[in-house]
Amino acid sequence: MSQSPPSAHLIAEKLKAIQTFVQQGVFSKVEAEVNALLALDIDTDSRTMAHYLLAVSLRLQQAHTKAIETLHQLLVINAEHARAHQELAYNYRAMGEQQQASVHFYKATKLNPALLSAWQALLPVYQENGQSEALRLCQQQIGKLSRLPKPILAASDLLYDGKVLEADALCRQFLQTNKHSLDALLLLAEIALRLKAIPEAEFVLETCCELAPDNLEAKYELFKIYSKLGKFSKALELTEALCSKDTENVFYQVAKATALVGVGQLKEAINVYLALIERGRAEANVYLLLGHAYKTQGDIALSISAYQNAYQQQRFCGDAYWSLANTKTYRFAEDEVASMLAGTHDPELAVKEKVHLHFALGKYYEDEEQFDKSFFHYEQGNALQSSTLSYSSEKHTQFVQTQINTFTPDLVEQRHEIGCSDGAPIFIVGMPRAGSTLLEQILASHSQVDGTMELHEILGLAATLSKKQGNKPSYPLNLKQIPNDLFAKFGQKFIEETKVYRQGAAYFIDKMPNNYMHIGLIKMILPNAKIIDARREPMACCFSGFKQLFGEGQEFSYSLDDIGQYYQNYERLMAHWDALFPDEILLVRHEEVVADTENQVRRILDFCGLPFEQACLDFHKNKRAVKTPSAQQVRQPIYTSGLEQWRHFEPYLGSLKARFSK
Repeated sequence: MSQSPPSAHLIAEKLKAIQTFVQQGVFSKVEAEVNALLALDIDTDSRTMAHYLLAVSLRLQQAHTKAIETLHQLLVINAEHARAHQELAYNYRAMGEQQQASVHFYKATKLNPALLSAWQALLPVYQENGQSEALRLCQQQIGKLSRLPKPILAASDLLYDGKVLEADALCRQFLQTNKHSLDALLLLAEIALRLKAIPEAEFVLETCCELAPDNLEAKYELFKIYSKLGKFSKALELTEALCSKDTENVFYQVAKATALVGVGQLKEAINVYLALIERGRAEANVYLLLGHAYKTQGDIALSISAYQNAYQQQRFCGDAYWSLANTKTYRFAEDEVASMLAGTHDPELAVKEKVHLHFALGKYYEDEEQFDKSFFHYEQGNALQSSTLSYSSEKHTQFVQTQINTFTPDLVEQRHEIGCSDGAPIFIVGMPRAGSTLLEQILASHSQVDGTMELHEILGLAATLSKKQGNKPSYPLNLKQIPNDLFAKFGQKFIEETKVYRQGAAYFIDKMPNNYMHIGLIKMILPNAKIIDARREPMACCFSGFKQLFGEGQEFSYSLDDIGQYYQNYERLMAHWDALFPDEILLVRHEEVVADTENQVRRILDFCGLPFEQACLDFHKNKRAVKTPSAQQVRQPIYTSGLEQWRHFEPYLGSLKARFSK
């Protein structure tokens, strides 16, 4: 009989005992206890901790080579472990390998900015090498961490160590007796962001700015939230204030350019990036952002040049290579391929960079019709990306079922026509990579329709309603308890908050695909909104999502099992919405748009109550800014070659195909 795995309590007790042995210097017992623990069936976190404690023990015994070997074993399990990099740095420094030590101290601070000792170790390195910008940032961080109240420093360390709930509890405990502590409030906002409670983070940071209007850190963090929420006008106001207070701060200049891109002032943003480059203040990320700005306005040649400059600044800049691949038209040269392959084998390279490189190589080999190699790199990139996330397919399935159980015909009848009557919004929902950008481009080419972007307002409202308040139910179970008049206010708030993205047309588009989860809520707050379901054949849609590295979100897409389950959940929920709201949701199949464009365009316009305009058929001539991965495709006429691309990879997609063959 196989032994059952040890209980979590027993593992915790064993790790605590090993930690005590390390602290007391009883090193003879550490290795034996760690090896005994690793022989058991224990979870990844416990395995990681066991390796870490063994490595610390070995370093304290000056067995540096063996400690380094142990730490590399740990990094195979968890490549983002900040303290492992700090330990590597201690060992390399003890062995006189200062360059290697500096590399790992730097990596440790990138992964956990609360590691004060790592920052202190970097300080003399930056001083000796005359790295003035790095030195200034290092000194600022040392000063900030040294001034933090000890509970907040400890909570920061917990947060960056992945113990988010523990960090949240410690931070809130401190705030009970220090209500106006700016340090604690800033950390609380960061924790809220990590928990994806973005509206709470926004509220906390706005409170910080009210309490301390001259605090630049609070303004900069609020800028990040506004950018994430797409509130770029507000973000731009903040960056103007930041840049006026600190004219030499590169981060503030980059922030200003980001906000300018957000409000559509691409030329002004590009000028900011070019000025930084001219002044010699640009690192790889500035060239990357410049490339993105050029791509958004359709200048592909200039964007390619900027991306190439980015990897020339930083050899294994994975984002630069992936951005080149993501133009969908770029063809890599042999030396670029060699560099990417070398990066994937570099044990010191960060996981994030390797993820980008694998996805770029996947695209390269796909273009070369070497589909076995292509799938290998897509698979590697997805596996690495998935290892950094905590997506749960089971939780998504439960959420979908809760929506179905909550939104009943009775509830819809009770809350019929209680929302804001404005019919301006057109929601395009569905799976990513299902053709929503194409539909948006078609509609945005109409004289009465403004194209915007993937707006966050509906997701933000759902997140706000989802906050637990004592024993009261949260969204969607709490909808019955919300007073009727609030639904109209929610709808009006959506209309007001989205005005900033519009140019004055009668209608506007919100193409956030994930809004499909909240159609019931949308129909309650905006009963006259138009909803279009962008649908694509499941194999093509799922594999297209699997080989796409998204900027953020879409965490289900990095596993074929997860993306297949997600698609089925989406179909199930959309069937429910269609039954609840008959004739109020237009299903548009991507394959039919490609096969019969004019009739489908006329059908879409009829649904939206719009007269036919030829510009909607000539959508590829529209020069509007497009920020999604499909930006280059929608600037070309309709083509059919993408419909069956997944078939080249059919031998590797057996489990996915079986799911949709049932």
